[in-house]
Amino acid sequence: MPRTTVHVCSECGLQSAQWHGQCPGCEAWNTLVEERLPARAKDGAAGGPARRAGRAPSGAPASVPRPRISSGIGELDRVLGGGLVPGSLVLLGGSPGIGKSTLTNMVLGHVQAAGHGTLYVSGEESAEQIRLRAERLGPGALQVPVLAETDLGCVLESLAALKPAACVIDSVQTLRSAELSGAPGSVGQVREVAAQIMELAKTQGTAVVLVGHVTKDGALAGPRVLEHLVDCVLQFEGERERPYRELRALKNRFGSTNEAGLFEMRQGGLVEVLDASARFVAEATRAPGSVVLATMEGSRPLLVEVQALVAPSELEQPRRVVSGLDRNRLALVLAILGRHGRVGTGAADVFVNVVGGVRLDEPGGDLAVALAVASASRGVPVTSPQRPTPRACFGELGLTGELRWVGHPERRLEEAARHGLEGVICPPDSGAGACQARTLREALEIAMPASGRPEGSRGRPRVITHEDPLAAAMAGA
Repeated sequence: MPRTTVHVCSECGLQSAQWHGQCPGCEAWNTLVEERLPARAKDGAAGGPARRAGRAPSGAPASVPRPRISSGIGELDRVLGGGLVPGSLVLLGGSPGIGKSTLTNMVLGHVQAAGHGTLYVSGEESAEQIRLRAERLGPGALQVPVLAETDLGCVLESLAALKPAACVIDSVQTLRSAELSGAPGSVGQVREVAAQIMELAKTQGTAVVLVGHVTKDGALAGPRVLEHLVDCVLQFEGERERPYRELRALKNRFGSTNEAGLFEMRQGGLVEVLDASARFVAEATRAPGSVVLATMEGSRPLLVEVQALVAPSELEQPRRVVSGLDRNRLALVLAILGRHGRVGTGAADVFVNVVGGVRLDEPGGDLAVALAVASASRGVPVTSPQRPTPRACFGELGLTGELRWVGHPERRLEEAARHGLEGVICPPDSGAGACQARTLREALEIAMPASGRPEGSRGRPRVITHEDPLAAAMAGA
């Protein structure tokens, strides 16, 4: 009797006739799930060998490539590399309520207004619910055809009949193929749905945006093979309590993955933030624990505020709470700050926040975190030497306390100068007009001179010095 089921790895997509506790392909544990094999089509039937045999092999690529389709949103077009490529598959992931449906509705509205055919397929909302959202996004969004369907066969028939230039499927985990017995969202269903949509999209040149769910850890749900199948993977990040959103490209076959787009959620939808640095600098508090970081979002410089709070802890193990930063990176910076900066936080709770919901993924933010923590610990604000404006900085910290060079220093300095920030603290060889420091100790002396420390700070966390025998004994232990 022929086998009707197969075990599929949810991480790498490997298929095995027998179940294994550990996947033979990616060596992940407990990832093999039993799925029913699709029924084989007979010769001459749709999708059978006869149809495949009738296809002629493709020759050289077309001499005249199809032009990209502009989404009507400059930030999104830059992340995509210039717009939507006909016949491409884009996977868009993000937390619930972050604005994925709003973004895709706006894109289809702009494409429809430009004279291209569109189609919005929803497996989670009814047509009436989609219309309510489209009413606040403008007249273009109301003209987009909507199909509320979860059956893959009906969706493929609609795509083949309408032949739209752009299509959004919200979401890929809600569609199911009648050829498989698994529930919607299972490994086999997601893989089969994506494969058939990809085949049709590339045949008729439809740019398809697949909206995907995410896990509680923020990773895209479903099999890893889905990310390999699509042409572009976009991650929509941000905090629902804050208006700012960030769009990143994790994979892009038609452009760079170093670009990022910034948006602000308003009543009328998502609005592009063209000059986020001006807004973040204007909102900087200039209080102890506040430092402006000159970072890079792709190829664009960005000034963001990094805030820190250091308070005596009542717990046996003090807390380390971060927002917009890797917690392990904070632990590394605190260790370097205590050893080479003589600022001890072992008995204090440390809270670090990147204002605006921006997430830092580059090592150039080490110096900003260290200066913010030291400023909060000493109670001394970090301001420019000439006037009471926020002070910017950037640089990577080495384990021996040195400041390391980071990429695009001249663009960071230009962005800081454009917003009136003077005396940027940075590593050596970063450019003229900056306060360059070779070590963390020198950076602390430039940012917070010894004479600027206020009196009566006994209630604050201790600052380790060579004359402190207790701190020296604890450091030696």
